[in-house]
Amino acid sequence: MKQILFASSEAIPYIKTGGLADVVGSLPKYIQNDEYEVRIILPKYACMDEKFLSELNYVCHFYVDLNWRKQYAGIFETTHEGVKYYFVDNEYYFAGPNPYNNIHEDVEKFAFFSKAVLSALPYLDYSPGIIHCHDWQTGLIPVFLHTSYGSDVFYSGIKTIFSIHNLKFQGRWKIREVMDVTGLPEYIFDHRGIESYGEANLLKGGCVYADAITTVSPTYASEILTQEGGEGLEGVFSMRKADLHGILNGLDYQLYNPKTDPYIYEPFTVESAIEGKKKNKTALQKEFGLPEREDVFVLGIVSRMTDQKGFDLIAYIMDELLNSMDVQLIVLGTGEIRYEHMFHYFQNAYPQKVGSYIGYSEERAHHIYAGADAFLMPSLFEPCGLSQMMSMRYGTLPIVRETGGLRDTVIAYNEYNHTGTGFSFTEYNALDFLHVIQYANEVYEKQRPHWDDMVKRAMEVDYSWDASAEEYRKIYDGLLDVED
Repeated sequence: MKQILFASSEAIPYIKTGGLADVVGSLPKYIQNDEYEVRIILPKYACMDEKFLSELNYVCHFYVDLNWRKQYAGIFETTHEGVKYYFVDNEYYFAGPNPYNNIHEDVEKFAFFSKAVLSALPYLDYSPGIIHCHDWQTGLIPVFLHTSYGSDVFYSGIKTIFSIHNLKFQGRWKIREVMDVTGLPEYIFDHRGIESYGEANLLKGGCVYADAITTVSPTYASEILTQEGGEGLEGVFSMRKADLHGILNGLDYQLYNPKTDPYIYEPFTVESAIEGKKKNKTALQKEFGLPEREDVFVLGIVSRMTDQKGFDLIAYIMDELLNSMDVQLIVLGTGEIRYEHMFHYFQNAYPQKVGSYIGYSEERAHHIYAGADAFLMPSLFEPCGLSQMMSMRYGTLPIVRETGGLRDTVIAYNEYNHTGTGFSFTEYNALDFLHVIQYANEVYEKQRPHWDDMVKRAMEVDYSWDASAEEYRKIYDGLLDVED
């Protein structure tokens, strides 16, 4: 049995702030088969739901050396959907109402977590063939494995993979302070190691010392090799190009299934999608206090409200969109205060056209995926994106910018041969964004049979985890020297 350990700062259903949690919580059960067993290790956050905390069973405890400090680490475990989870306990680091704090605290917190993951393995009598590390919070695991544990025979056969879910966040902090926290040797902090533009960079550490690097779509793997997309690390990726793999994220088709989804108002299939979506649309309009009109073009947004997600473009076009088009806009999310206030303003100014919920609700998110006609995702950059896959799963056609995983997953509508699964634009430009919304609205109003065909095509696209899981297994086999 080939043993893989996922190390991450979050995973559904236990703790979630973004798409990382969806990936880490979903992918392992698709990788597992007669040859592979996957386990997951997470921090034991005090802010986890009490129902999950009560399910955890104590296993052991030990002390972690962080340079001159010794810090307690407890290990708890449970099993969810056939996957074993470990949780690292330390009330000093993992207390508080949120999983993340300021960068200074988080760098020390996840340095502790990274070392605790490795320190736990002998106590668990568990030696995985590969530790699959996710995002900067686990970037020090390959570094510690290379240094602090390099001479220990217990760890000698362990390989590491480092997955980048969003290169924008790199875990950067002052070199002297990271040196003090980690106790890593000085040579690790030069330009060949984890130093980057005068700071220690935990994500760079994972990229330099891991045996393989993955990111979450083929296009994003190409984009991070460029100065525009590399966020200052394009040189590192160019040097490691042979070890860099772009594997598209998948979607948990059991969780996002319009036929069985307990959240949505009216379950439906591809065959019943047109009528089913009408009923969900009416219920969605009622929920957000909008006129219940079947003919109006309903646009949905479920997102963090940041510039990365294209909200500066959305802000630029709001007045013209609402004044010149017969649309309703339904928004769910949180983020920058200026954007939260913007939607409050437009909801008050256009109560017949705008409905918003500032916050997050999984149930309401599913309502939007199932009830909207189109889904807006004009991202500045998007490593993979899951929301466009979710919207397509429910027959809500995405309107996206061609970047990263959005380019890999959404096929633009072609009015001449009537193909495609959504709409897209290329340049990061507000007018181009507005024009593609206007074009989608025109197709919706004047070419409804073609629109309905596209709804069914979008629902039939397979973005489940099966194909992606097979790609990961190929990488694992390559590192474990297993022939295909």
